[in-house]
Amino acid sequence: MSDNDSPFLFSAKVMITNFRVPSKTQLVTEPEHASTPPRGWNSYDSFCWTISKEEFLQSVEIVSNRLKPHGYEYIVVDYLWYGWKVEGAYIDSLGFNVIDEWGRPIPDPERLPSSKCGEGFSEVAKKVHGMGLKFGIHVMRGVSLQAFNANTPILDTVKGSAYEESGRKWREKDIGLKERACDWISHGFISVNTKLEAGRAFLRSLYLQYAEWGVNFVKHDCVFGDDLDIDEITFVSEVLRRLDRPILYSLSLGTSVTPAMAKDVSGLVNMYMITGDDWDSSRDVVSHFNVTRDFSTSKMIGSNEGPHRTCNLNLDEQRTQMTLWAITKSPLMFGGDVRKLDKTACYLITNPTLLEINSFNSKNMEACKLPRTYYPYITGTKGSRSKNKVLSLDLAEGSMLDTRALGLTTCKYPKAHGWSTKALDQDVEQICWKEKLGSKFEEPPCLYKRKPLLASGEEMIYKQQYQGRLHLLASDGMELCLDASPRRRLTSKEFGGGSFSPCK
Repeated sequence: MSDNDSPFLFSAKVMITNFRVPSKTQLVTEPEHASTPPRGWNSYDSFCWTISKEEFLQSVEIVSNRLKPHGYEYIVVDYLWYGWKVEGAYIDSLGFNVIDEWGRPIPDPERLPSSKCGEGFSEVAKKVHGMGLKFGIHVMRGVSLQAFNANTPILDTVKGSAYEESGRKWREKDIGLKERACDWISHGFISVNTKLEAGRAFLRSLYLQYAEWGVNFVKHDCVFGDDLDIDEITFVSEVLRRLDRPILYSLSLGTSVTPAMAKDVSGLVNMYMITGDDWDSSRDVVSHFNVTRDFSTSKMIGSNEGPHRTCNLNLDEQRTQMTLWAITKSPLMFGGDVRKLDKTACYLITNPTLLEINSFNSKNMEACKLPRTYYPYITGTKGSRSKNKVLSLDLAEGSMLDTRALGLTTCKYPKAHGWSTKALDQDVEQICWKEKLGSKFEEPPCLYKRKPLLASGEEMIYKQQYQGRLHLLASDGMELCLDASPRRRLTSKEFGGGSFSPCK
């Protein structure tokens, strides 16, 4: 198998872990910490939402035989396990969920036949446990829009019948907040009003059912980052803490998560994502370095989780990604198709040195303190304002990233000597690549360097904050600028937003 055909896929997310292992005989009021980050396998990257019972159990057996000896013990069925796999159904389709009489999602009985008998995931969980592994599922926020529209009654888990309060039976339309739909699957799920006892009763019935099925791990989506719902997180955490056995509680998705937001949930959950999804691209891998730097500086990083497809990263990029997650004590959730796991990918995710670092390293902060030898990669995309093409090949570093980027490096680096400079006038200097470029370019690409044209007040602020920064212009008309500085590194927010800006 070639590098690009390798099934090396993690769930492409960086998470922090705050482990809790509740006692079986004592109510836990504060999270306890386990000694190492969890490891396991997640179905999403290789199967999207269409995984069948046969495909799942095949994967479980392989994980048990090949990865369990290296600490991979959690087996997670990702989202839409309750979705009918029929014509017309897709990720955000409305009306294709399988729900019970209480509006709770249950596994698609066509893909998981045991669900027809009302057993949910119980049979699958028993088989996972029988192989010495732990079973996990992905769940969404609140209640499904389908259950809301059907206005199903709410289960009172104490009485075993419909929830009643103030002389009436409560239903989903009494608790659903339709204006608070999940950002990325708006026809799927909406928040519930946790200030109402009926709303809390519905959430309680959900998670008690998951516990009855034998679930050991819950990946809770659409309650963090852009979809933050601290009230639901708090209540779910309370329900899980009152169980007589531990269930790891993980939050997803991590888009726009800040250290302050992470601090708010760190005492409520075991793990939380600090990035959005990445799709095994070089740019996403590089951005994770910036994100983990920012969170480690805030002391909010300690340990990460990570469709029918193969990995797009080359072997060096796979090693880079795995190394970063080992350093950050990230929970390791492998997403590749383990039925096609080759020796190269297997060794990478079971490398004893990396796993040792992943489990026991400390003080995992960014170590580089030499700004003259550390530079960010500067990337950009074609802007809507300009018809000019943006320079997009990493000429100084070759194809190391296998993406299109301008890499800044120290002038002492031999490969950086392929540039030539020419003064066009007093303010503008032309920088062109003078070496051979191959067939991709008809003529050498050039950038232009000049001092920014700012008003006097802005110039003063500029000099105070970013002394020494230059603008690199990537178009003939010089309408867009790239900012670079040997003294200042891009924040994760700046990196994710791109580096082009209108010239002043």
